[in-house]
Amino acid sequence: MPSTAGRVPGRLVDSRVVSVNASAEAAFQPIRRIGGRTGWYYANWLWRLRALLDAFVGGVGLRKGSRPPDGLGVGDTVDFWRVEGFEPNRRLRLTAEMKLPGKAWLEFEVEGDGVGSRIRQTAIFDPRGIGGRVYWYGLYPIHRLVFAGMLREIARAAEAKRTNTHDARIRRT
Repeated sequence: MPSTAGRVPGRLVDSRVVSVNASAEAAFQPIRRIGGRTGWYYANWLWRLRALLDAFVGGVGLRKGSRPPDGLGVGDTVDFWRVEGFEPNRRLRLTAEMKLPGKAWLEFEVEGDGVGSRIRQTAIFDPRGIGGRVYWYGLYPIHRLVFAGMLREIARAAEAKRTNTHDARIRRT
Protein backbone atom coordinates (compact mmCIF):
# COMPACT_ATOMS: atom_id res chain seq x y z
CA MET A 1 0.00 0.00 0.00
CA PRO A 2 1.55 3.33 -1.04
CA SER A 3 2.23 6.12 1.35
CA THR A 4 3.36 9.65 0.63
CA ALA A 5 4.98 9.67 4.08
CA GLY A 6 8.44 8.18 4.29
CA ARG A 7 10.61 7.05 1.45
CA VAL A 8 10.22 3.71 -0.30
CA PRO A 9 13.31 2.70 -2.30
CA GLY A 10 12.68 2.91 -6.04
CA ARG A 11 9.25 4.55 -5.67
CA LEU A 12 8.61 7.50 -7.98
CA VAL A 13 6.25 10.21 -6.74
CA ASP A 14 4.69 13.30 -8.33
CA SER A 15 2.78 15.30 -5.74
CA ARG A 16 1.21 18.74 -5.94
CA VAL A 17 -1.05 20.86 -3.73
CA VAL A 18 -3.55 23.61 -4.39
CA SER A 19 -5.46 25.78 -1.91
CA VAL A 20 -9.11 26.47 -2.63
CA ASN A 21 -11.66 28.84 -1.21
CA ALA A 22 -14.10 26.04 -0.37
CA SER A 23 -14.92 23.72 2.51
CA ALA A 24 -13.41 20.24 2.56
CA GLU A 25 -16.80 18.86 1.53
CA ALA A 26 -17.07 21.20 -1.48
CA ALA A 27 -13.43 20.56 -2.39
CA PHE A 28 -14.00 16.80 -2.34
CA GLN A 29 -17.13 16.86 -4.54
CA PRO A 30 -15.31 16.99 -7.90
CA ILE A 31 -12.92 14.26 -6.72
CA ARG A 32 -15.72 11.85 -5.81
CA ARG A 33 -17.18 12.32 -9.32
CA ILE A 34 -13.92 11.72 -11.19
CA GLY A 35 -13.88 9.43 -14.23
CA GLY A 36 -16.84 7.91 -15.99
CA ARG A 37 -19.27 10.49 -17.40
CA THR A 38 -17.52 13.36 -15.61
CA GLY A 39 -14.15 12.52 -17.07
CA TRP A 40 -10.80 13.52 -15.61
CA TYR A 41 -11.29 17.30 -15.71
CA TYR A 42 -8.43 17.91 -18.11
CA ALA A 43 -7.19 16.38 -21.37
CA ASN A 44 -9.95 13.76 -21.44
CA TRP A 45 -8.90 12.78 -24.93
CA LEU A 46 -5.50 11.70 -23.55
CA TRP A 47 -7.21 9.57 -20.88
CA ARG A 48 -9.35 7.93 -23.60
CA LEU A 49 -6.25 7.38 -25.75
CA ARG A 50 -4.48 5.74 -22.78
CA ALA A 51 -7.50 3.47 -22.27
CA LEU A 52 -7.53 2.56 -25.97
CA LEU A 53 -3.82 1.69 -25.88
CA ASP A 54 -4.41 -0.35 -22.73
CA ALA A 55 -7.21 -2.33 -24.37
CA PHE A 56 -5.00 -2.85 -27.44
CA VAL A 57 -2.34 -4.59 -25.31
CA GLY A 58 -4.89 -6.74 -23.48
CA GLY A 59 -5.67 -4.48 -20.50
CA VAL A 60 -9.05 -3.49 -19.14
CA GLY A 61 -9.25 -0.34 -21.27
CA LEU A 62 -12.02 2.11 -20.49
CA ARG A 63 -14.44 0.09 -18.41
CA LYS A 64 -18.07 0.98 -18.62
CA GLY A 65 -19.72 0.44 -15.32
CA SER A 66 -22.40 1.90 -13.16
CA ARG A 67 -21.76 3.43 -9.81
CA PRO A 68 -23.65 5.92 -7.70
CA PRO A 69 -23.13 9.29 -9.43
CA ASP A 70 -22.01 11.03 -6.24
CA GLY A 71 -20.28 8.24 -4.42
CA LEU A 72 -17.46 5.80 -4.50
CA GLY A 73 -16.50 2.97 -2.23
CA VAL A 74 -13.53 0.68 -1.79
CA GLY A 75 -13.54 -1.91 -4.58
CA ASP A 76 -15.48 0.23 -7.08
CA THR A 77 -13.99 0.72 -10.53
CA VAL A 78 -13.34 4.07 -12.14
CA ASP A 79 -12.44 3.53 -15.78
CA PHE A 80 -9.09 1.64 -15.59
CA TRP A 81 -8.63 2.30 -11.87
CA ARG A 82 -9.98 0.59 -8.75
CA VAL A 83 -10.82 2.40 -5.52
CA GLU A 84 -8.32 1.20 -2.95
CA GLY A 85 -9.03 3.75 -0.23
CA PHE A 86 -11.91 6.10 0.42
CA GLU A 87 -12.68 8.46 3.28
CA PRO A 88 -15.61 10.79 2.47
CA ASN A 89 -14.59 14.44 2.09
CA ARG A 90 -11.00 13.54 2.91
CA ARG A 91 -9.25 10.94 0.70
CA LEU A 92 -9.58 8.90 -2.47
CA ARG A 93 -6.87 6.43 -3.47
CA LEU A 94 -7.06 4.69 -6.83
CA THR A 95 -4.88 1.81 -7.95
CA ALA A 96 -4.25 1.33 -11.66
CA GLU A 97 -5.54 -1.83 -13.33
CA MET A 98 -4.14 -0.95 -16.72
CA LYS A 99 -1.15 -2.75 -18.19
CA LEU A 100 1.96 -1.04 -16.81
CA PRO A 101 5.61 -1.88 -16.22
CA GLY A 102 5.03 -1.47 -12.50
CA LYS A 103 2.29 -0.57 -10.02
CA ALA A 104 0.59 2.84 -9.97
CA TRP A 105 -1.66 4.79 -7.65
CA LEU A 106 -3.41 8.13 -7.92
CA GLU A 107 -4.40 9.70 -4.62
CA PHE A 108 -6.35 12.80 -3.67
CA GLU A 109 -6.36 14.17 -0.13
CA VAL A 110 -8.42 17.12 1.10
CA GLU A 111 -7.72 18.97 4.31
CA GLY A 112 -9.84 21.87 5.56
CA ASP A 113 -7.98 24.70 7.24
CA GLY A 114 -10.88 26.73 8.65
CA VAL A 115 -10.81 29.28 5.83
CA GLY A 116 -10.72 26.97 2.84
CA SER A 117 -9.10 23.67 1.96
CA ARG A 118 -5.97 22.18 0.51
CA ILE A 119 -6.20 19.50 -2.15
CA ARG A 120 -3.18 17.25 -2.59
CA GLN A 121 -2.90 15.09 -5.69
CA THR A 122 -0.21 12.41 -5.69
CA ALA A 123 0.77 10.03 -8.46
CA ILE A 124 2.85 7.12 -7.18
CA PHE A 125 4.65 4.56 -9.31
CA ASP A 126 6.64 1.51 -8.26
CA PRO A 127 8.52 0.68 -11.49
CA ARG A 128 9.32 -2.87 -12.47
CA GLY A 129 12.86 -2.93 -13.82
CA ILE A 130 14.41 -0.55 -16.28
CA GLY A 131 11.27 -0.64 -18.46
CA GLY A 132 9.27 0.83 -15.60
CA ARG A 133 11.73 3.67 -15.14
CA VAL A 134 11.81 4.38 -18.89
CA TYR A 135 7.99 4.45 -18.86
CA TRP A 136 7.83 6.91 -15.93
CA TYR A 137 10.49 9.30 -17.17
CA GLY A 138 9.38 9.03 -20.81
CA LEU A 139 5.83 10.04 -19.93
CA TYR A 140 6.76 12.44 -17.14
CA PRO A 141 6.33 15.62 -19.25
CA ILE A 142 2.85 14.48 -20.31
CA HIS A 143 1.93 13.35 -16.79
CA ARG A 144 3.10 16.68 -15.41
CA LEU A 145 0.93 18.59 -17.86
CA VAL A 146 -2.12 16.36 -17.38
CA PHE A 147 -1.92 16.12 -13.59
CA ALA A 148 -1.34 19.87 -13.18
CA GLY A 149 -4.29 20.62 -15.48
CA MET A 150 -6.48 18.09 -13.68
CA LEU A 151 -5.73 19.54 -10.25
CA ARG A 152 -6.31 23.08 -11.52
CA GLU A 153 -9.71 22.11 -12.94
CA ILE A 154 -10.68 20.16 -9.80
CA ALA A 155 -9.88 23.31 -7.78
CA ARG A 156 -11.98 25.41 -10.17
CA ALA A 157 -14.90 22.95 -9.89
CA ALA A 158 -14.58 22.92 -6.08
CA GLU A 159 -14.74 26.71 -5.91
CA ALA A 160 -17.65 26.77 -8.38
CA LYS A 161 -19.46 24.19 -6.22
CA ARG A 162 -18.85 26.38 -3.16
CA THR A 163 -20.16 29.46 -4.99
CA ASN A 164 -23.24 27.62 -6.29
CA THR A 165 -23.99 26.21 -2.83
CA HIS A 166 -23.43 29.61 -1.23
CA ASP A 167 -25.68 31.31 -3.83
CA ALA A 168 -28.42 28.71 -3.26
CA ARG A 169 -28.27 29.35 0.50
CA ILE A 170 -28.51 33.10 -0.04
CA ARG A 171 -31.56 32.67 -2.29
CA ARG A 172 -33.29 30.43 0.25
CA THR A 173 -32.98 32.92 3.12
